[in-house]
Amino acid sequence: MLSQALNTISYEILPFKNAEESVLAHVPRTIALTIITTAARGLAPTLDLAQRLAGHGYSVSPHLAARLVKDERQLTDIVAQLRDAEVDGIFVIAGDVAEPAGRFPDALSLLEVLEATGHHFRRIGIAGYPEGHGGISQELIDRAIELKARYATHVVTQLCFHADTTTAWARQLKARGIELPIRVGLPGAVNRQKLVRISAGLGLGQSARFLKKQKSLLWRFFLPGGYSPNRLFERLAPRIPEPDNNLRGFHLFTFNELQQTESWRRTMLARIGETSAVRR
Repeated sequence: MLSQALNTISYEILPFKNAEESVLAHVPRTIALTIITTAARGLAPTLDLAQRLAGHGYSVSPHLAARLVKDERQLTDIVAQLRDAEVDGIFVIAGDVAEPAGRFPDALSLLEVLEATGHHFRRIGIAGYPEGHGGISQELIDRAIELKARYATHVVTQLCFHADTTTAWARQLKARGIELPIRVGLPGAVNRQKLVRISAGLGLGQSARFLKKQKSLLWRFFLPGGYSPNRLFERLAPRIPEPDNNLRGFHLFTFNELQQTESWRRTMLARIGETSAVRR
């Protein structure tokens, strides 16, 4: 099961300088990618990188931040742009900008219009929050995911460092009749200096929001020895096939540490292979 989870993993990347070169150098084309959108940079860098990586043969899903899309016309143009580039996946979020650029205040409103106007996407991801959201009540979060699930193909969770919390949340989702497969979001093999640089590169307002939402991540990065995804990965992987939840895989937030993250994945695969050989 660990081996399967490692071979079906997906990576999230940032549309920063040298991201394309880093992906080509270190990431196999069998690994699906998502590309985030930041308020400071807007949609254009995300869409541009998604098209270039799709041209290299990667399965790519750019983040569509609803609050950055002005209107139905712009949404239609984005869909056409991605269709022409053979990008057949998206990940729809509200986005962190304080005021919407137009008629889409949240992910649901964009998903509804996308469905009504038509699209070609085979994969539509939405966010899940095992530990809730700092700015939204749990009742609203629960209602929102029920409504968004009608238009989505899968869920990717935000960071949560407690395996039991993630599993319990997934069971509750299934009990409420939401049958979407869930990919558990984990930080990749990222060092603390990189995290600080990435945070600074997001821009002051965006960085403040990022740091506020990721307090537990920062705390763990400054523990003696830093952070490693091993422990959480090993605790959650055996729960993927359990019938009472819809946990189906992992999604690594790489912060563009692609060489280190891919090296971690291959090391884990080698370790599993060695363990299997000893058992035989």
